[in-house]
Amino acid sequence: MSTVERYLKPEVINQIKRLDLRAQFIVKGFLHGLHASPFHGFSVEFSEHRKYTPGDDPNDIDWLIYAKTDKYYVKKFEAETNITGYLAMDLSRSMGYTYRQELTKFDYSICLAAALCYMMIHQQDPVGLLTFDERIRNSLAPKSRRGHLADVLSLLARLKPAGKTNVAASLVQIAAMLRHASLVMVFSDLLTDPDPVLQALYRLRHGGHDVIVFHILDEAEAYFPFDGMVELEEPETNRRLQLDATNFRRDYLAELASFRERYRRECYQNGIDYVPLDTSMQFDRALTEYLTSRKARF
Repeated sequence: MSTVERYLKPEVINQIKRLDLRAQFIVKGFLHGLHASPFHGFSVEFSEHRKYTPGDDPNDIDWLIYAKTDKYYVKKFEAETNITGYLAMDLSRSMGYTYRQELTKFDYSICLAAALCYMMIHQQDPVGLLTFDERIRNSLAPKSRRGHLADVLSLLARLKPAGKTNVAASLVQIAAMLRHASLVMVFSDLLTDPDPVLQALYRLRHGGHDVIVFHILDEAEAYFPFDGMVELEEPETNRRLQLDATNFRRDYLAELASFRERYRRECYQNGIDYVPLDTSMQFDRALTEYLTSRKARF
Protein backbone atom coordinates (compact mmCIF):
# COMPACT_ATOMS: atom_id res chain seq x y z
CA MET A 1 0.00 0.00 0.00
CA SER A 2 1.41 3.42 -0.98
CA THR A 3 1.90 6.22 1.53
CA VAL A 4 -1.05 8.15 0.09
CA GLU A 5 -3.34 5.12 0.33
CA ARG A 6 -2.15 4.45 3.87
CA TYR A 7 -3.19 7.92 4.97
CA LEU A 8 -6.33 8.42 2.88
CA LYS A 9 -8.24 5.12 2.82
CA PRO A 10 -11.31 5.24 5.12
CA GLU A 11 -10.66 1.76 6.52
CA VAL A 12 -7.15 2.82 7.55
CA ILE A 13 -8.31 6.09 9.08
CA ASN A 14 -10.90 4.13 11.07
CA GLN A 15 -8.10 2.39 12.97
CA ILE A 16 -7.07 5.75 14.43
CA LYS A 17 -9.41 6.53 17.30
CA ARG A 18 -8.39 10.12 18.15
CA LEU A 19 -10.02 12.63 15.85
CA ASP A 20 -7.11 15.08 15.98
CA LEU A 21 -4.74 12.35 14.77
CA ARG A 22 -7.20 11.32 12.07
CA ALA A 23 -7.24 14.91 10.81
CA GLN A 24 -3.44 15.10 10.79
CA PHE A 25 -3.15 11.75 8.99
CA ILE A 26 -5.60 12.79 6.27
CA VAL A 27 -3.96 16.17 5.69
CA LYS A 28 -0.45 14.66 5.75
CA GLY A 29 -1.44 12.02 3.21
CA PHE A 30 -3.13 14.60 1.01
CA LEU A 31 -0.14 16.94 1.01
CA HIS A 32 2.18 14.00 0.35
CA GLY A 33 0.03 13.14 -2.66
CA LEU A 34 0.28 16.69 -3.97
CA HIS A 35 4.05 16.60 -3.47
CA ALA A 36 4.37 13.34 -5.40
CA SER A 37 2.14 14.39 -8.30
CA PRO A 38 1.98 17.07 -11.02
CA PHE A 39 0.51 19.25 -8.25
CA HIS A 40 3.96 19.39 -6.63
CA GLY A 41 4.35 22.65 -4.75
CA PHE A 42 0.70 23.51 -5.24
CA SER A 43 -0.23 22.97 -1.61
CA VAL A 44 1.59 26.21 -0.83
CA GLU A 45 0.53 28.01 -4.00
CA PHE A 46 -3.16 27.37 -3.31
CA SER A 47 -3.06 29.72 -0.33
CA GLU A 48 -1.87 32.51 -2.62
CA HIS A 49 -4.39 32.05 -5.46
CA ARG A 50 -8.10 31.90 -6.10
CA LYS A 51 -10.22 30.78 -9.03
CA TYR A 52 -10.52 33.18 -11.95
CA THR A 53 -14.03 34.66 -12.07
CA PRO A 54 -15.67 36.89 -14.69
CA GLY A 55 -14.60 40.47 -14.04
CA ASP A 56 -11.04 39.59 -13.06
CA ASP A 57 -8.26 40.99 -15.21
CA PRO A 58 -7.08 38.19 -17.56
CA ASN A 59 -3.58 39.62 -17.22
CA ASP A 60 -3.59 38.40 -13.59
CA ILE A 61 -3.96 34.73 -14.60
CA ASP A 62 -1.07 32.60 -13.36
CA TRP A 63 -0.18 30.44 -16.35
CA LEU A 64 2.13 28.18 -14.34
CA ILE A 65 -0.83 27.15 -12.20
CA TYR A 66 -2.89 26.68 -15.36
CA ALA A 67 -0.21 24.36 -16.74
CA LYS A 68 -0.41 22.21 -13.59
CA THR A 69 -4.19 22.10 -13.16
CA ASP A 70 -5.78 23.05 -16.50
CA LYS A 71 -7.78 25.64 -14.52
CA TYR A 72 -7.53 29.41 -14.35
CA TYR A 73 -6.29 31.05 -11.14
CA VAL A 74 -5.29 34.60 -10.30
CA LYS A 75 -2.96 35.91 -7.62
CA LYS A 76 -4.76 37.17 -4.54
CA PHE A 77 -4.18 40.69 -3.32
CA GLU A 78 -2.91 41.13 0.23
CA ALA A 79 -6.37 42.02 1.55
CA GLU A 80 -7.85 38.85 0.04
CA THR A 81 -5.78 36.26 1.81
CA ASN A 82 -8.22 35.11 4.51
CA ILE A 83 -11.69 33.66 4.37
CA THR A 84 -14.07 32.69 7.16
CA GLY A 85 -15.31 29.11 6.90
CA TYR A 86 -18.23 27.27 8.48
CA LEU A 87 -18.54 23.49 8.72
CA ALA A 88 -22.26 22.65 8.57
CA MET A 89 -22.92 19.07 9.76
CA ASP A 90 -26.13 17.08 9.19
CA LEU A 91 -27.05 15.26 12.44
CA SER A 92 -29.92 13.18 11.01
CA ARG A 93 -30.24 9.53 11.96
CA SER A 94 -29.72 8.46 8.33
CA MET A 95 -26.15 9.79 8.56
CA GLY A 96 -25.40 7.00 11.03
CA TYR A 97 -26.01 4.29 8.43
CA THR A 98 -23.34 1.87 7.25
CA TYR A 99 -23.66 -1.41 5.39
CA ARG A 100 -20.24 -3.05 5.50
CA GLN A 101 -17.86 -0.10 5.82
CA GLU A 102 -16.66 0.50 9.35
CA LEU A 103 -17.08 4.25 8.92
CA THR A 104 -20.66 5.49 8.84
CA LYS A 105 -21.58 8.43 6.63
CA PHE A 106 -21.38 10.57 9.74
CA ASP A 107 -17.94 9.24 10.72
CA TYR A 108 -16.73 9.94 7.19
CA SER A 109 -18.14 13.48 7.35
CA ILE A 110 -16.53 14.10 10.74
CA CYS A 111 -13.11 13.00 9.43
CA LEU A 112 -13.42 15.31 6.44
CA ALA A 113 -14.61 18.23 8.55
CA ALA A 114 -11.76 17.72 11.02
CA ALA A 115 -9.19 17.66 8.20
CA LEU A 116 -10.65 20.80 6.63
CA CYS A 117 -10.65 22.56 10.01
CA TYR A 118 -7.02 21.56 10.48
CA MET A 119 -6.09 22.93 7.07
CA MET A 120 -7.99 26.20 7.48
CA ILE A 121 -6.59 27.03 10.90
CA HIS A 122 -3.06 26.24 9.74
CA GLN A 123 -3.66 28.70 6.89
CA GLN A 124 -4.81 31.19 9.58
CA ASP A 125 -8.38 31.19 8.25
CA PRO A 126 -11.12 31.45 10.90
CA VAL A 127 -13.41 28.41 10.92
CA GLY A 128 -16.65 27.81 12.80
CA LEU A 129 -18.93 24.81 13.30
CA LEU A 130 -22.70 24.51 12.87
CA THR A 131 -24.68 21.31 13.42
CA PHE A 132 -28.30 20.75 12.44
CA ASP A 133 -31.13 18.26 12.28
CA GLU A 134 -34.56 19.89 12.04
CA ARG A 135 -32.88 23.13 13.14
CA ILE A 136 -29.44 24.34 14.20
CA ARG A 137 -28.30 22.50 17.35
CA ASN A 138 -24.72 23.67 17.95
CA SER A 139 -22.83 26.77 16.95
CA LEU A 140 -19.15 27.52 17.46
CA ALA A 141 -18.07 30.98 16.33
CA PRO A 142 -15.22 31.03 13.78
CA LYS A 143 -11.71 31.62 15.10
CA SER A 144 -8.26 31.12 13.61
CA ARG A 145 -6.14 30.53 16.72
CA ARG A 146 -4.56 27.08 17.09
CA GLY A 147 -6.42 26.38 20.33
CA HIS A 148 -9.74 26.68 18.49
CA LEU A 149 -8.91 23.50 16.56
CA ALA A 150 -9.17 21.52 19.82
CA ASP A 151 -12.56 23.12 20.57
CA VAL A 152 -13.97 22.20 17.15
CA LEU A 153 -12.59 18.65 17.21
CA SER A 154 -13.85 18.12 20.76
CA LEU A 155 -17.40 19.01 19.72
CA LEU A 156 -17.18 16.97 16.51
CA ALA A 157 -16.03 13.92 18.48
CA ARG A 158 -19.05 14.14 20.79
CA LEU A 159 -21.71 14.42 18.09
CA LYS A 160 -24.15 11.57 17.45
CA PRO A 161 -26.55 11.37 14.49
CA ALA A 162 -30.14 10.86 15.67
CA GLY A 163 -33.68 11.82 14.72
CA LYS A 164 -35.18 13.53 11.73
CA THR A 165 -33.71 16.34 9.68
CA ASN A 166 -34.85 19.39 7.76
CA VAL A 167 -31.87 20.34 5.63
CA ALA A 168 -33.60 23.20 3.82
CA ALA A 169 -34.92 24.92 6.94
CA SER A 170 -31.53 24.60 8.64
CA LEU A 171 -29.70 26.12 5.65
CA VAL A 172 -32.17 29.02 5.60
CA GLN A 173 -31.47 29.50 9.31
CA ILE A 174 -27.72 29.50 8.60
CA ALA A 175 -28.18 32.08 5.82
CA ALA A 176 -30.03 34.34 8.25
CA MET A 177 -27.28 33.96 10.89
CA LEU A 178 -24.27 34.85 8.78
CA ARG A 179 -23.41 38.53 8.76
CA HIS A 180 -20.33 38.44 6.53
CA ALA A 181 -19.45 36.66 3.28
CA SER A 182 -18.15 33.22 4.22
CA LEU A 183 -17.34 29.78 2.88
CA VAL A 184 -20.09 27.36 3.95
CA MET A 185 -19.19 23.65 3.72
CA VAL A 186 -22.28 21.44 3.99
CA PHE A 187 -21.91 17.74 4.92
CA SER A 188 -25.10 15.73 4.30
CA ASP A 189 -26.54 12.66 2.57
CA LEU A 190 -29.31 14.93 1.20
CA LEU A 191 -31.87 12.15 1.55
CA THR A 192 -34.85 14.45 1.27
CA ASP A 193 -36.81 16.39 -1.34
CA PRO A 194 -34.19 18.29 -3.37
CA ASP A 195 -36.42 21.25 -4.30
CA PRO A 196 -36.39 23.11 -0.95
CA VAL A 197 -32.75 22.17 -0.34
CA LEU A 198 -31.66 23.65 -3.67
CA GLN A 199 -33.68 26.81 -2.98
CA ALA A 200 -31.96 27.15 0.41
CA LEU A 201 -28.54 26.64 -1.21
CA TYR A 202 -29.35 29.35 -3.77
CA ARG A 203 -30.29 31.67 -0.92
CA LEU A 204 -26.92 31.09 0.72
CA ARG A 205 -25.05 31.62 -2.53
CA HIS A 206 -26.99 34.72 -3.52
CA GLY A 207 -26.36 36.11 -0.04
CA GLY A 208 -22.72 36.42 -1.06
CA HIS A 209 -21.42 33.18 0.44
CA ASP A 210 -19.29 30.56 -1.26
CA VAL A 211 -20.85 27.11 -0.83
CA ILE A 212 -19.44 23.60 -1.11
CA VAL A 213 -21.87 20.68 -0.78
CA PHE A 214 -20.23 17.41 0.24
CA HIS A 215 -22.92 14.88 -0.71
CA ILE A 216 -21.95 11.80 1.28
CA LEU A 217 -23.56 8.41 0.74
CA ASP A 218 -22.71 5.00 2.11
CA GLU A 219 -20.93 2.70 -0.31
CA ALA A 220 -24.04 0.48 -0.43
CA GLU A 221 -26.26 3.46 -1.23
CA ALA A 222 -23.92 4.38 -4.07
CA TYR A 223 -23.58 0.90 -5.61
CA PHE A 224 -26.57 -1.14 -4.28
CA PRO A 225 -24.76 -4.47 -3.76
CA PHE A 226 -27.90 -6.38 -2.69
CA ASP A 227 -29.36 -9.53 -4.31
CA GLY A 228 -32.63 -11.41 -3.97
CA MET A 229 -35.41 -10.47 -1.56
CA VAL A 230 -34.28 -7.90 0.99
CA GLU A 231 -35.97 -5.77 3.62
CA LEU A 232 -34.92 -2.12 3.69
CA GLU A 233 -35.67 0.33 6.49
CA GLU A 234 -36.07 4.10 6.20
CA PRO A 235 -33.90 5.29 9.12
CA GLU A 236 -35.81 8.42 10.11
CA THR A 237 -39.35 6.95 9.98
CA ASN A 238 -38.54 3.22 10.60
CA ARG A 239 -40.76 2.30 7.62
CA ARG A 240 -39.83 -1.09 6.16
CA LEU A 241 -40.02 -2.20 2.56
CA GLN A 242 -39.50 -5.67 1.09
CA LEU A 243 -38.34 -5.87 -2.51
CA ASP A 244 -36.50 -7.96 -5.07
CA ALA A 245 -33.12 -6.23 -5.04
CA THR A 246 -31.86 -7.95 -8.19
CA ASN A 247 -34.71 -6.57 -10.32
CA PHE A 248 -34.73 -3.23 -8.49
CA ARG A 249 -31.02 -2.43 -8.88
CA ARG A 250 -31.12 -0.96 -12.38
CA ASP A 251 -34.00 1.40 -11.56
CA TYR A 252 -32.38 2.39 -8.27
CA LEU A 253 -29.01 3.22 -9.82
CA ALA A 254 -30.68 5.18 -12.63
CA GLU A 255 -32.69 7.17 -10.09
CA LEU A 256 -29.59 7.86 -7.99
CA ALA A 257 -27.64 9.01 -11.05
CA SER A 258 -30.49 11.35 -11.95
CA PHE A 259 -30.64 12.67 -8.37
CA ARG A 260 -26.91 13.40 -8.29
CA GLU A 261 -26.92 14.87 -11.77
CA ARG A 262 -29.66 17.31 -10.82
CA TYR A 263 -27.62 18.54 -7.86
CA ARG A 264 -24.50 18.75 -9.98
CA ARG A 265 -26.21 20.68 -12.78
CA GLU A 266 -28.20 23.11 -10.66
CA CYS A 267 -25.34 23.76 -8.24
CA TYR A 268 -23.00 24.44 -11.16
CA GLN A 269 -25.49 26.86 -12.71
CA ASN A 270 -25.62 28.80 -9.44
CA GLY A 271 -21.91 28.89 -8.65
CA ILE A 272 -22.09 26.22 -5.93
CA ASP A 273 -19.50 23.45 -5.71
CA TYR A 274 -21.07 19.99 -5.55
CA VAL A 275 -18.89 17.05 -4.47
CA PRO A 276 -20.51 13.57 -4.62
CA LEU A 277 -18.72 11.13 -2.30
CA ASP A 278 -19.26 7.72 -0.77
CA THR A 279 -17.71 6.08 2.27
CA SER A 280 -15.34 3.89 0.22
CA MET A 281 -13.61 6.89 -1.39
CA GLN A 282 -10.24 8.29 -0.33
CA PHE A 283 -10.40 11.63 1.40
CA ASP A 284 -8.12 13.48 -1.02
CA ARG A 285 -10.89 14.20 -3.54
CA ALA A 286 -12.85 16.26 -1.03
CA LEU A 287 -9.77 18.15 0.13
CA THR A 288 -8.84 18.96 -3.47
CA GLU A 289 -12.33 20.34 -4.03
CA TYR A 290 -12.00 22.49 -0.93
CA LEU A 291 -8.72 23.95 -2.08
CA THR A 292 -9.83 24.58 -5.66
CA SER A 293 -13.07 26.19 -4.42
CA ARG A 294 -11.35 28.51 -1.99
CA LYS A 295 -12.01 32.16 -2.66
CA ALA A 296 -10.91 35.13 -0.64
CA ARG A 297 -13.48 37.87 -1.15
CA PHE A 298 -16.88 37.82 -2.77
